[in-house]
Amino acid sequence: MTLSLNATVAAAAHETAEQLYAHIDISKLNWLEQQWVAWYLWIGNPIIATGLMSFLLHELVYFGRCVPWIIIDAIPYFQKWKIQPDKIPTAKEQWECTKGVLSSHFAIELPAIWFFHPMADALGLEMHQVPFPSWRIMLPQIAFFFVFEDFFHFWAHRALHTPVLYKHIHKLHHKYSAPFGLAAEYAHPAETFILGTGTLAGPLLWCYFRRDVHIVTVYIWITLRLFQAIDAHSGYDFPWSLRNILPFWSGAEHHDFHHMSFTNNYSTSFRWWDFIFGTDQKYREYRNRLAANKAVMKNKTKAEQNAAERKLLEEVEAEGHLAEAVAEGSAATGKTLKVQ
Repeated sequence: MTLSLNATVAAAAHETAEQLYAHIDISKLNWLEQQWVAWYLWIGNPIIATGLMSFLLHELVYFGRCVPWIIIDAIPYFQKWKIQPDKIPTAKEQWECTKGVLSSHFAIELPAIWFFHPMADALGLEMHQVPFPSWRIMLPQIAFFFVFEDFFHFWAHRALHTPVLYKHIHKLHHKYSAPFGLAAEYAHPAETFILGTGTLAGPLLWCYFRRDVHIVTVYIWITLRLFQAIDAHSGYDFPWSLRNILPFWSGAEHHDFHHMSFTNNYSTSFRWWDFIFGTDQKYREYRNRLAANKAVMKNKTKAEQNAAERKLLEEVEAEGHLAEAVAEGSAATGKTLKVQ
């Protein structure tokens, strides 16, 4: 059911949930749609119902997805797939990170969610309406959201690595050179706002031009985006990781290098923008060095192989510390270091 802009605004401002569903035959809805209606009827106020559901969804998905990674970090068996195996986050680090993330969620994201409602409403985003759109409608929209966010994030992330923005904003997110799941949204409030814009701008743009986006589609997109961000910060690269199935998918192996080396690999979901603009050169050089190192050490003991790989990781991380210091202006260098 699509309402005009004026009708939607009037409904949100003056109608109760009972009035919104007065002409809907609930018996013809599927189970999920019926629960959707029940939620709005239970809360009574559509604005409060949408805002509360949006915030709760974000918290449940974010921390729910982090729990498996916390468990994996606590089980030594999985360390063979840890990209930086000597850097397992401690309970103290995870708790400190959790407090920072929660603070950001309540201070920044909660108000943003409430302000999102009137903007989305004005653009014609369907929220309380039922039935939901079909997968034929939702899948192209979600695909667009992924591509748009990845492009936006690539350029915004590169901008955050310029000296002023890095030193005063983005440095907080780089506190952990070996990231873990909970650190995905550990960031300065300004960074949360900047990068979060890319996540929400895609749905709003599509809605502005097409007027056929339902907030259920946005919820699916947000869920997938949170899974992507948390998994990319997990620090693990399994044989069954998505990047081993889809070669263009970034994944943890791609993003972990960014935290370790400070430079390269600025995109979120896909690898193509870094490849096109040459901001994965050092990453590809590292992968070549790693492959060559494994070939040379093929007949060595496992301990010797691990020691050689650890040495290579330390070299890359040392280069990253230097690049970070130069970008901040806290290290002298005889030549200008280009941050890629």
